[in-house]
Amino acid sequence: MKDRAIRLGIGFLAAAVLLGAAPGEDLAGKARAMIDALRRGDYEAATRDFDATMRGLSGPEKTGEFWTILQTRIGAFKERTAERRENLGQFEIVLVTCVFEKTTLDARIVFDAEGKIAGFQFVPSSPPVESLPPPYADRERFTETEVTVGSEPWTLPGTLARPKENGPVPAVVLVHGSGPNDRDETIGPNKPFRDLAWGLASRGIAVLRYEKRTRVYGTKLAADASLTVREEVIDDAVEAVRLLQKTDGLDPRRIFVLGHSLGGMLMPRLALALKPLGAAGFISLAGLTYPLEDTILVQTAYILSLDGGLSEEDRKKLEEVETDVAKIKALTEADRGSTEKPLNAAPAYWLDLRGYDPLETVVRVDRPMLFLQGGRDYQVVPENLERWKKALEGRSDAAFKLFPKLNHLFGEGEGISTPSEYLEHPKVVAKDVIDEIEAFVLKGGNS
Repeated sequence: MKDRAIRLGIGFLAAAVLLGAAPGEDLAGKARAMIDALRRGDYEAATRDFDATMRGLSGPEKTGEFWTILQTRIGAFKERTAERRENLGQFEIVLVTCVFEKTTLDARIVFDAEGKIAGFQFVPSSPPVESLPPPYADRERFTETEVTVGSEPWTLPGTLARPKENGPVPAVVLVHGSGPNDRDETIGPNKPFRDLAWGLASRGIAVLRYEKRTRVYGTKLAADASLTVREEVIDDAVEAVRLLQKTDGLDPRRIFVLGHSLGGMLMPRLALALKPLGAAGFISLAGLTYPLEDTILVQTAYILSLDGGLSEEDRKKLEEVETDVAKIKALTEADRGSTEKPLNAAPAYWLDLRGYDPLETVVRVDRPMLFLQGGRDYQVVPENLERWKKALEGRSDAAFKLFPKLNHLFGEGEGISTPSEYLEHPKVVAKDVIDEIEAFVLKGGNS
């Protein structure tokens, strides 16, 4: 059975929605402390940072029993050596290499948005899976420079990939999905925003990608019960467009915005917010059309079903999500100031989303639009593309494309898509996706 992190942590919409462990938090130190506590037999200390579900299923006593059985099978623990940290959507993972008498294993310790341990198991020790550079990228055709998006107190570091050819050239702003994403939208060894930037810049289109506000300022924002998608996503995307329109060598009349997952869902709202700046067109990759909380529940049930049956831990997790979804459905304006966080976001966040219908809003967008969808996407299923298409029926300036073999990150594969696909089989954004976006942009958004 896959560990809880892989089954529940992967994906832009699973389990935790908004904030993840801050990049600067000493999660590696917490992981080392846990292993050291196991070594000295202090199981209360070893489980001190477990979240509620973990403590209920594997408290000090059960953890002690597990540690004893493990050493009976593979020999006494000798030492811990290196550790490394990985981003997995809304979760952060620390892998601590542990040497036993008979073998070497990695302790995979999963941290949730609050820095609590949400998953723990030993896996075969192996080097990290390396990210693959996209074969269609020609690094000789573009340069990358560091830029700053926005102004104090919310400045964000970013990277502008700029073609070497003479301008003015068109440009695209990349807008993230859910969670505290980095500028590459890194999930395991996959870096879809890097692929998009390098692929398009190789074809004469500048691309701006930047760190998400909830990644750079996660600790500060975690205490803000008034946070909505405006502060999380929209304000910074507007600032990114503003920056490109002032950048020499770029065509201010040909600035496009591409949103992925949550960013794709918010594309119509972004389009309205950007109307005063005159953005040229909008691109939605795997844009959600259903309520976010409902999708999280469906997604969680799907992931838990992959093992063929529900364990006690699985049932408890599904019940937790069901309870949180019910709380979100029951929210009223009187709850707006509450600090409770169902599905890891305060009521203000959910109430704001309740007032936004992407399908009703998209008909008010008066710019060209392109909608792309992977056929193997279990996070935002292909039905969403059909819903966008129906809402915009008759619009000659809206184009739609389904890629049957692509997953949520627009990497190619076969069979049903699973969370482990993102960790064990690194992929790049498919070339066909780059082709579609290039054609849309270079035609000025006219489909």
